[in-house]
Amino acid sequence: MPAANNDLLRIDAITHEDGVISATISINPNSEILKGHFPGQPIVPGACMLQIIKEILEGALNTSIRLKKADHLKFLSMINPENTRSVLLEVSYKFAGENTINVTGKLVNGEVVCFKLQGSFVTVPLN
Repeated sequence: MPAANNDLLRIDAITHEDGVISATISINPNSEILKGHFPGQPIVPGACMLQIIKEILEGALNTSIRLKKADHLKFLSMINPENTRSVLLEVSYKFAGENTINVTGKLVNGEVVCFKLQGSFVTVPLN
C-alpha cells in the first residue's frame, strides 16, 4: 500500500480479509499538520481521523472513493501524538449496489475508542 501523501502517519501493518481491514498506524508527533492543531498541545484533527479511514479503504480496494453519507460520526477521545504514537484502525465494509460501500470503522488506542464512523462511500469514476 502506498504511503499517505503527508507526514502525519505511517502504516506499520495491515491485513485485509473478507470485508475487514485492520491496520496499525504510527503517528508522527512532528507532522506539519499538528503544528497548527493546537500549538503547544497537538491533537490529531477529527478530519484527519476520517481521512485515515478513507485512504486506507481506498488502498485496500484499489479505487478512489468519496464520503457519501456519515450516519454516525463520533469523536470520542483525543489522540495526542506526544502520548500516543500508534493507533489501531478497524474497518468493516460491504458493497451495496453498483458503486456504494457501506462502512463501519474505528480508531482505537489500547482499550480506548477514539473515533467511530458508520456511513457510506461511493466509488469515484476515473476520467
